[in-house]
Amino acid sequence: MDIELMLTVYPYFLKAAWVTIQLSVLTTILGLFCGGLGAAARLSRFVVLRYIGAAYVSFIRGTPALIQLFILYFGGPQIGIQLDAFEAGVIGLGVNIGAYMTETIRGAIISIDKGQIEAARTLGMSRGQSFRKVVLPQAMRLMIRPLGVNINALIKGTALVAAISVVELTYTAQRYIGSTYKPFEMFLISGILYMIIIYITSRAVTWLDNKAKIV
Repeated sequence: MDIELMLTVYPYFLKAAWVTIQLSVLTTILGLFCGGLGAAARLSRFVVLRYIGAAYVSFIRGTPALIQLFILYFGGPQIGIQLDAFEAGVIGLGVNIGAYMTETIRGAIISIDKGQIEAARTLGMSRGQSFRKVVLPQAMRLMIRPLGVNINALIKGTALVAAISVVELTYTAQRYIGSTYKPFEMFLISGILYMIIIYITSRAVTWLDNKAKIV
């Protein structure tokens, strides 16, 4: 194993790791937004919204994320959507993980005992008030760990954007393999950096989950 080469290229991988972190953060924010909207649609009293929410989840979860990225990045210009590679990566992965977060959020909400909602309504709360003050606080505690799993999967999934030339960890590894012919070393560096990012994220989720249990 060429340690000297790894130390030489390591700073470039750190820059790529920063791109991966930015991509992960922006995509997580978009995913939570899409997941919240999707869950609201799936739980709506309006049939049309429920069908739209179900169609979103079924289509996104039923097709490969890479194909979705290709449609957005390469197919977008045909319908007037011009995005650079980073923007396409954020939107594509955000919408993708949002479908999984939709089911996570919906599952947490429907797991709350309906008797608590009825009790809140008996106390004079409206449907919206009972949801905001009784259901949502409990559901948020339940969804922290599952959402953490989604986010970790998302971080690993950011490797897909290398296919549309976003200069993140996987793309950087592939680029240096072409000039050094050292695939083991290059992928080892990127793998270690992915592991560090995911470890920090997992610790943050655990801390958040523990804090939620205390409150």
